[in-house]
Parts: sequence; structure tokens; C-alpha cells
Amino acid sequence: MGVVVVAVLAAGGGYWFGTRASGQHAPAPAVGVVDAATGKKAPKLLYYRNPMGLPDTSPTPKKDPMGMVYIAVYECEADDEPSSANQVRISTEKVQKLGVRTEAAQRRTLDRLVRASGRIEPDERRVYSVSPKFEGYVERLHANVTGQTVSKGQPLFEVYSPELVSAQREYAIAAQGLDSLKYAGGSTLSGMKQLADSSLQRLKNWDISEEQIKALVASGETRRTLTFRSPVAGVVTEKKAVQGMRFMPGESLYQIADLSAVWVIADVFEQDIALVKIGATAAVRINAYPDKSFSGKVTYVYPTLQAETRTVAVRLELANPGGLLKPGMFAQVELPVAGSGPLVTVPVSAVIDSGTRQMVLIQLKEGRFEPREVKLGGRSDTHVAVLQGVSEGDQVVVAANFLIDAESNLKAALGGLTGVAPAASAVPAKSVGHQATGTVDDVDIKAGTVSLSHGPVASLKWPAMTMEFKTANAGLLKALKPGAKVDVEFVERQPGEWVITGVKPADPHAGH
Repeated sequence: MGVVVVAVLAAGGGYWFGTRASGQHAPAPAVGVVDAATGKKAPKLLYYRNPMGLPDTSPTPKKDPMGMVYIAVYECEADDEPSSANQVRISTEKVQKLGVRTEAAQRRTLDRLVRASGRIEPDERRVYSVSPKFEGYVERLHANVTGQTVSKGQPLFEVYSPELVSAQREYAIAAQGLDSLKYAGGSTLSGMKQLADSSLQRLKNWDISEEQIKALVASGETRRTLTFRSPVAGVVTEKKAVQGMRFMPGESLYQIADLSAVWVIADVFEQDIALVKIGATAAVRINAYPDKSFSGKVTYVYPTLQAETRTVAVRLELANPGGLLKPGMFAQVELPVAGSGPLVTVPVSAVIDSGTRQMVLIQLKEGRFEPREVKLGGRSDTHVAVLQGVSEGDQVVVAANFLIDAESNLKAALGGLTGVAPAASAVPAKSVGHQATGTVDDVDIKAGTVSLSHGPVASLKWPAMTMEFKTANAGLLKALKPGAKVDVEFVERQPGEWVITGVKPADPHAGH
């Protein structure tokens, strides 16, 4: 019996030394055994996980391509491990340091405001032009300045025209002849009547007022000048008439605008134009009157889009009591749009938009997160509807999304959403950021920035250059020392702001 025990110990010792020599750990028993020292049952080994957090596990000990040994996961630790390759885990301490905040997805009706910039313009239907239909000369001006307020029927100017004088005389003679032949009959009376009627119609076609025609008929005397009056109450917006000038038929001498009601022409962005409906009421604010709000209605959506600004012109009509609204003023238009019904929504800050797809981070439990691809619907100023990917009550991360990306291997988890997991011996999943190799020139600890002279960046088609980066967190600055050659991974957090999310020493043999 003693011989058998010695043989078993020898075999076990030989296996232990063999595994130590190979640099791997011997697998723990698959079933629990009793620890001789404590008398407690040892935990059961479940699997080995990738030490870098990649979605890769192994039933046996192994190393990754960088030579790092896979980590054993026991039954007692299983609850702390991600249950799928798409999940990421961050320690509670880091979650607190990053300031991660979550909010439950809720059903709500998304009421929003369509905002647009616009300008005050006269109502085109209330603009009148005063244009004589005969040739003549301006004898006298009654309204002699642009911007003058005039009432309906108020004299604007007087004109002299040889044609007008001739037409008046022709009508006066015909009227007198008709009166003298009123007892005559036959073709003579009929011919005179036709001559009088044609002369009268000629004067009417020249816009001679009924009042002036009646005075001409009553007195039989022609007048040297003719007075033109304002056709409407309004403001003289254009005056070309100058005393003594000669004008031609159809030439516009005055333009009168009735500003008791005006238009607002608002430039609505292309993505919002479907929300604008005819008859909708909008609030209009003018910079000149910050304490006032004017109300107008949408009356027309223009049929063309401005290619330069990607906007569509929308016309609103506003009453203008007191003439406060002046043509040419800038206006800010707010058009309330009611939502179609309750939908599952999340805060706008919860969405991570890569340009090709939109993601949100779901907190499954303390320190464990799962990225999900979502399909978005309409949005308000603060919330966005989620049509697919999130259920009501899910805890979504609304703050520090980007820092979770920097502090964890979120990129590998996002890669796992494509359904393609890397093989055991494969290289890590492709990152969604950009990579560069360079030398650290300077580090500003207080500002959290680093000046880096890096080589070409193929993913951005950048040449070699020296530029300033920000760092996602203070811990990354420890690996960035002036003169150090490093490999960095970085992303564009917002236009023109490049942030380093990962640092490691550069391979000294790279490029050889």
C-alpha cells in the first residue's frame, strides 16, 4: 500500500514541475475538493478568460498572443464575470470616480420645438406701386420722403402731361356736343355719344379718379395738372419721383406698403420640415423686443430647398399692431410639435453615435454594462425615442459614456455585437479608434494634455506631424513621459478634439 502512495505522489510532483517549466498553471480540479489545511471545500473551476477582457474563453490554461496567461474563473467568481462576450465590467471604485449616472428608460410623449431663424418681410399682397400710364412730368410732390406714413386717398404728387390735357379737352368737347344735340336724332346723336364715351373711357384707363372726371364734366374746363393719390394706408417704402422729372408710361414712381400685417420667412432645416404643418401656430421673438412674444400662423411651405444651407423657407403671417415689426428685422421662430404617442425614450446624452450606428450602454448590475445597438425615432430637446434595442425600465448610462469606453474594453464588446468572436489564437478585435506611434514631447498634468510627435495615421490619411491630444483620464498620463516612444489609441470626442484612450510602450523592433 505504501508503494502505491509513493508512486502517486511522484507522478503528481512530476506533472507540477512540468507545468511550471512550461510557464502554464495546472488546471484546478473540475469538481470541488477539500482543502487539507482549512477543511473547506475548494471552489470549482469553470473556465479561463482572456486577461485583456476580450470575448474569448478556454477550458484549459493558455496564453494570448502577447504572452499573457489566461485567468482562471471559479464558481464563486462567476457572478462577477460578464455572462456574455458583449458585456464589459468596471470596478465599483472606477464607476464612482468616472461619475457614471444611469436613468431608467421611460415611456413618454415627445413634445418638441422646431426652431428656425427668420426675417420680417412685407406682405406681398399689401404692397402697391403707383405707376402713371402716360408720359408726363412731375410738377409737385406732396409725399416727398421715403418712410413717410400716408393714409388712403392722401395726395402723393401732381403731374403735367400734354396727352392728359388733350384727352380732357377731347372729352369736354364731346360732352358739350352731346348736350347740344340731345334733341337731335339719328346717326348724328349716336356718333357724338360714341365719341364722348370713348373719351371718357380713355381717361378712366389712365386711372383718372371719378372725382376729377365729375369735376371735368361739371365745369367743362380742363386742368393742367392731375393729382395722384395713395391707393392704401401705409408707408412709402420706395420713392423715385423727383420734382420736375420726366417719367415714361408704366414707370414706378412710388411704392406703398400696408404694414398692418407682415410676413415672417423662416428657414427650417431639412430634417424638421416634415413636422411643419399649414395652420400651425408659432411663437415669434424679435431681438429688438426681448420681453415680447408675437404669435403667427404657418400659411405656406415653399416648394424648394436652399442647397447651400439645407433649409426650406416657411411663411408665417403676423398681425402688426403699432407697427413694431419692421421689414428686415431678424426673428426667432419656435413651432411646438406634439408627439405621436407614448414611446420608450432615453436621454439624448445616453446615445453614442459612431456615424454608422447608434449605441447605448445598459447597466445590468453594479459595475456591469452591456452595449446595445439601437434604432432611434423622433427626438425632443432632451430625449430621443428608441424603436428597437431598449425596453422600458432598462437602466441606461446617461453620463460618462465616453469615459467607460476609455476605462474598459468596450470596443471589444462592441465588436462582439457583430456576432463574430475572435479565435483563441487570433489578434484582438479591431478597435473603433485610431492608432499612432510617436514620441512624447511635453505633458501638461494640470490640463490633462500631451504634445505628441507621431507618424502617419492611415485610418485618417494623416501625414506625420506634432499635435496636442487630451487624455481620457489622469491614469493615462502616467504612461506618457517626455521622450518616451509610445503606441497610442485615440478618438475624436467632438470636432477637432482628439482624445487618447489607450497607451502602451512602442515595440522597439517595429518597422525592422
